[in-house]
Amino acid sequence: MSHRRVSALAPDGAPEVVEGTDLAGALLELLGPDGLEDGDVVVVTSKVVSKAEGRVVTGSREQHLAEATARVVARRGPTTIVRTHHGLTLAAAGIDNSNVEQGASVLLPVDPDASARRLRADLQERTGVVLGVVVTDTAGRAWREGQTDIAIGAAGLLVAEDFAGQRDGHGNELAVTAPAVADEIAGLAELAQGKLGARPFAVVRGRADLVLDADEDGPGAATLVRAEGGDLFGFGAREAVLRAVRGRTADRTPFGAPLSAAELCVAVREATGLDAALTGDGEVVCPAGAGSEAVFDVLLFACGWERGASSTTPNDPARDTDLRFRPVSP
Repeated sequence: MSHRRVSALAPDGAPEVVEGTDLAGALLELLGPDGLEDGDVVVVTSKVVSKAEGRVVTGSREQHLAEATARVVARRGPTTIVRTHHGLTLAAAGIDNSNVEQGASVLLPVDPDASARRLRADLQERTGVVLGVVVTDTAGRAWREGQTDIAIGAAGLLVAEDFAGQRDGHGNELAVTAPAVADEIAGLAELAQGKLGARPFAVVRGRADLVLDADEDGPGAATLVRAEGGDLFGFGAREAVLRAVRGRTADRTPFGAPLSAAELCVAVREATGLDAALTGDGEVVCPAGAGSEAVFDVLLFACGWERGASSTTPNDPARDTDLRFRPVSP
């Protein structure tokens, strides 16, 4: 009977990491001379990477949050979820003040993929084995309680498998099945590392098929980050309403691509009860209801549209009193 076994080992006894610590040397000392094999994936927490790279700063999370934030995604009580300059969506921009001296905070690595590449090159040079490397951080999940570790940096690893177009055992074609295997490796490693065990390193073994050739680092974990506007949940529910009401141009991108004209007609009907119609030039017209202009401005902003000129053209269903809508140009 064939089988697949995947294991994670997290060694005890890691030294305190400070700026300039040799992470590769620290790991190899813990594992011993024969501790790594071809096809292993070395997993290391972002915190020790940041410490080694001098990313420990004086002050609280709040003092450094603005600088680490590309934009705010949502606020709820004391929690602020932001999109970082890496493109990651994390509570408090991933700034951590645990396992560090009081009054200090640890920022994320500037470029986690580059950190993974450097560690991989160092380990491969010293051991002669071909490895993958994953740099992890802890993140919450929409619709789920609790947190899990994810890959924020990777090198020498296929970070996502693509099964689109393949067929399952029943002959069904797989359309959008793409396991984020780098995140799955991060979660497996965290089970062995734990949060309080002072085990920042782990070795995952059994998925050598995901490890790339020695001189191929791959695109890194950055490819797992959806482009701004590509996520269905670019803002929290409350923040989406506030941003649509505010209507600032800089807030448009997280709402995504404009709805199609047909989709906008449905949205208008659902939001206002009014019927909208398509014009011959791809715009949409709708009769103006009493006080409806302000409602339309909010709706149109969220849908990627704007009000256009009210004049009519031949063979156009619009009347002089109708509101005319057009998609916002990119």
